[in-house]
Amino acid sequence: MERKVHVIIDCHGHYTTAPKALEEWRSRQVAGLEDPAVAPRAAELVIGDDALRESIESNQLARMKERGSDLTIFSPRASFMAHHIGDFQTSATWSAICNELCHRVSRLFPDHFIGAAMLPQSPGVDPKTCIPELEKCVNEYGFVAINLNPDPSGGHWREPPLSDRHWYPIYEKMVEYDIPAMIHVSTSCNACFHTTGAHYLNADTTAFMQCLTADLFRDFPTLKFVIPHGGGAVPYHWGRFRGLAQELKKPLLKDHLLNNIFFDTCVYHQPGIDLLTRVIPVDNVLFASEMIGAVRGIDPETGFHYDDTRRYIEAAALSAEDRHRIYEGNARRVYPRLDAALKAQGR
Repeated sequence: MERKVHVIIDCHGHYTTAPKALEEWRSRQVAGLEDPAVAPRAAELVIGDDALRESIESNQLARMKERGSDLTIFSPRASFMAHHIGDFQTSATWSAICNELCHRVSRLFPDHFIGAAMLPQSPGVDPKTCIPELEKCVNEYGFVAINLNPDPSGGHWREPPLSDRHWYPIYEKMVEYDIPAMIHVSTSCNACFHTTGAHYLNADTTAFMQCLTADLFRDFPTLKFVIPHGGGAVPYHWGRFRGLAQELKKPLLKDHLLNNIFFDTCVYHQPGIDLLTRVIPVDNVLFASEMIGAVRGIDPETGFHYDDTRRYIEAAALSAEDRHRIYEGNARRVYPRLDAALKAQGR
């Protein structure tokens, strides 16, 4: 690999390796929806710092050191958000617990992790109810982003499109705090859509199209969305989206959406990254791996882990300047609070 840039920032990490006690507590919480007598209190979940260190040092941190990345924007496990379970209070308690654990990880490993918040969304509930948790995560925990689920119903798509005023309370707070949202769904409870193989990628594509058909960024010119997993089908069908925008009398996509929408590199083979970096302007591509996530195995064709995405960036037809933008420069621009935190560390 070529000489390492100053800071390689992975914008897409989840706490998929949290101690088993977290999952056990969640199972009790879900069981308590049917039988309140078995519902646990938040205080009953006790996870010490040593358990957190072990869960990170032998997993995410070890992979980061092996692969040469420096800092991960770290949020609760996406499939565990499960906003369709229970009611708002269920989600609020669960979100607060998961966010606190990510915050503690960032305190234990301040050079390597910084938080992004899971919101306590619940189907049919006004997104305004998420604001207290968002404010706490930014003001008290120093988080630099949020994850926003456009489908808290879990694969049934009962909420309005992202362009609808329904979501404006969240957007107003995002603009106030100058934080982006990664548009990330959670577990699918619709048997037609496999969670990671269909629902996630469908949602990435759907979110982009919802923005394309509207004028959301006219109302919020500084709002920023990161669409994960390489943007789903978007780069592969870029001509289709350009053509649809034209038919809808929208501006060129570079003017209509690309000041506000960005794509990560969670694409797990070389041809996919090659296509992404040829089709999407480099200024709109952010390095990410979602390591120890949906695809954890070793590719028999290469002998390396599928989610070792830095290898693909290094092998892509990119200049050193373009790689620097993908690895670091773009993230500092899209996540201003991250940039400020790094500068405070002298990085």
